[in-house]
Amino acid sequence: MSEEVLTEVDDGVLIVTINRPEAKNAMSKAAAEGIAAAMDRLDSEDDLRVGILTGAGGTFCSGMDLKGFLRGESPSVEGRGFGGVVQKPPEKPLIAAVEGYALAGGLELMIACDLVVANENAKFGIPEAKRGLVAAAGGVMMLPDQIPERIAMELALTGEFIDAARAYELGLINRVVGGSALDGAKELAAKIAANGPLAVRVSKQILKQSRGWSMDERYDRQSQLIGPVFVSEDAREGAAAFAEKRKPNWKGK
Repeated sequence: MSEEVLTEVDDGVLIVTINRPEAKNAMSKAAAEGIAAAMDRLDSEDDLRVGILTGAGGTFCSGMDLKGFLRGESPSVEGRGFGGVVQKPPEKPLIAAVEGYALAGGLELMIACDLVVANENAKFGIPEAKRGLVAAAGGVMMLPDQIPERIAMELALTGEFIDAARAYELGLINRVVGGSALDGAKELAAKIAANGPLAVRVSKQILKQSRGWSMDERYDRQSQLIGPVFVSEDAREGAAAFAEKRKPNWKGK
């Protein structure tokens, strides 16, 4: 794992920290590779239930490392895209914990996550047009899926920022906290990690994929995905735990 990305495990939650505070966590090739490796770990280790992506030093991510860009470096990973996650997020839930700025590629990293907790002083934007560039790591494509198209158009064409209150109002983020965004993300992650891991993973899969399904095929395709969940050991354990008024002991099977 690159020193530009730090990881730690806290009660089933994999915390992934972009560790380039001197560069406002601008995304480098090494950092992208570190995040990609962490996402592979999140999906491959059964004991890990949820991931959190955050940044060191009070900033989430200020975007692509422009010094690296001028050297011809691409902060992407084949198969996973920008930041090692934008084109192929993990199968398990991923929460962005945002302090300071989530700008340009940083915003694209954030919107590739499933949930977002932000400090009240955080700022968001895709200012690429101000530098003669385009938010090509999903910003101009994915942002209209998450907020109204006209607002996404304004952000893309003006390059201006919005604050956390406005982002919450638009539904771009889930929670605004007065203190540590990471602490808020841990609280949210704990609520997810307490649930059946098979159910959580399949729920995410359906939420992400079903928007592309036709009305005629929706329930058939959903049935294919949820069938194994309903006959799993975890489904029986969940029912038994409810009846016996105890916490379930999930096995992920």
